[in-house]
Amino acid sequence: MLYNLLFGLADVFTPFNLFRYLTFRTGGAVITSLVISFVFFPRLIAWLKRKQGEGQPIRADGPESHFKKKGTPTMGGLMILIAMTVSTLLWGDLTNAYVWIVLLVTIGYGLIGFGDDYLKLTKRNTKGLSGRFRLGWEIAIGLVASALIMWVSAPPLSGGVAVPFVKDFLIQLSWFFVPFGAFIMVGASNSVNLTDGLDGLAIVPTMIAAGCFGLISYLSGNAIFANYLQIHHVPGSGELAVFCGALVGAGLGFLWYNAPPAMVFMGDTGSLSLGGALGAVSVVTKHEIVLAIIGGLFVLETVSVIVQVASFKLTGKRVFRMAPLHHHFEKKGWAEPTVVIRFWIIASILALVGLSTLKLR
Repeated sequence: MLYNLLFGLADVFTPFNLFRYLTFRTGGAVITSLVISFVFFPRLIAWLKRKQGEGQPIRADGPESHFKKKGTPTMGGLMILIAMTVSTLLWGDLTNAYVWIVLLVTIGYGLIGFGDDYLKLTKRNTKGLSGRFRLGWEIAIGLVASALIMWVSAPPLSGGVAVPFVKDFLIQLSWFFVPFGAFIMVGASNSVNLTDGLDGLAIVPTMIAAGCFGLISYLSGNAIFANYLQIHHVPGSGELAVFCGALVGAGLGFLWYNAPPAMVFMGDTGSLSLGGALGAVSVVTKHEIVLAIIGGLFVLETVSVIVQVASFKLTGKRVFRMAPLHHHFEKKGWAEPTVVIRFWIIASILALVGLSTLKLR
């Protein structure tokens, strides 16, 4: 909004020329969402405590250490959504279609998560929306968003999928790109959701991934940098750096209150929306496969659940003491902060590996 209102007045007031720079507006988005979080999060937490009473239901079969978390309110992801959306609308170019598409996915998945959290709280159990209902709406939103991305993008990018480490090559999927893009968004969304099980565990890898994709968006949207790095230039995708900056700022604000011992949980409201946002940005920038590397921690958590379920159904035996993977290490006796910090380290290493694909071609 500020860009659309003030950049045109740069001839009248020269400092308004700053709004032409993505780096300036991205920094503004980080700070704005962080300030919004610090100002309103305490009030939201107090309101959630009054409304939720006993807080988020705790799994009866979960690690014993989790029972002391009873009474901690959930739905903190609502503040992440608000801070991120307001900051993006304030600092982003509102004529950019990609910004609106990514916001559509983020808010849409956030609403699904909100409904899931609400049912869990009102029914006082860990079951919310039915899996079929939730997955159906996630797929529907993903299909619409992918179709819009394909419509906005120019050929050959519109139906193509880039391959890391290979330059000037696209796998052309044509209209199969639409379900492929939806799969990426749904997969990313649920992967972050599965990772969100310990204080601070999901939000830091999410911020790391968002920071990486903020850089990727900036580079992909700049013809000079894209040509130098031999990655695909996606006109207009640079504006998503502002969105990623807003996500990082909102994530930092949330982490302040989610750091152990957590004062609030993000709930499905936050995890589904954040995962969907990362998936949508990766589809726009043509770095869907790179997301699987940068977000490798989320992939590991998801694979651990798939392996656990498949093994138990086929053999009656469990591979892990408990799934997702972070609970397995808790069951082995690792302290929660140990699991969280070691997983942060893994996420950081994978992010560096993912970023290396920008040059190794």
